Amino acid sequence: MSLNQEKDLKYYLELREKMKQKRPEFLRHEWWKKAKFKNDPKWRKPKGIDNKMRLQLKGYPPIVKIGYRGPAIVRGLHPTGLEPVIVHNVNELDKYNPGKHIVYIGGDVGLKKAIEIYKVAIEKGFKVANPPRI
Repeated sequence: MSLNQEKDLKYYLELREKMKQKRPEFLRHEWWKKAKFKNDPKWRKPKGIDNKMRLQLKGYPPIVKIGYRGPAIVRGLHPTGLEPVIVHNVNELDKYNPGKHIVYIGGDVGLKKAIEIYKVAIEKGFKVANPPRI
């Protein structure tokens, strides 16, 4: 990666963070009214014929729109600017480049194998986003 591309990447990562701070928390319609939504207020698109939120009336929460999306260059990247990959065994590390990828150890990997993957990843120069808890 050239110096200019690296500056661009850094700029867009910072821009994504600024955009994220301004982005509202998208919660489903009437999560504040109905008890059944209070425990699980995750986003659901309002589809009712008379739904005020769907009509985007003043005083109702904003709905998800494409304008809230982050820059395409850094979409899907880790905050460090590296591409995240999930690894389930030591052999999978050979497929990836330490300068380009950041490693996540798979959630279904046991502690013993996770420690082994972690040690090999560090030796090869990878950053590990979720090191095993010892």
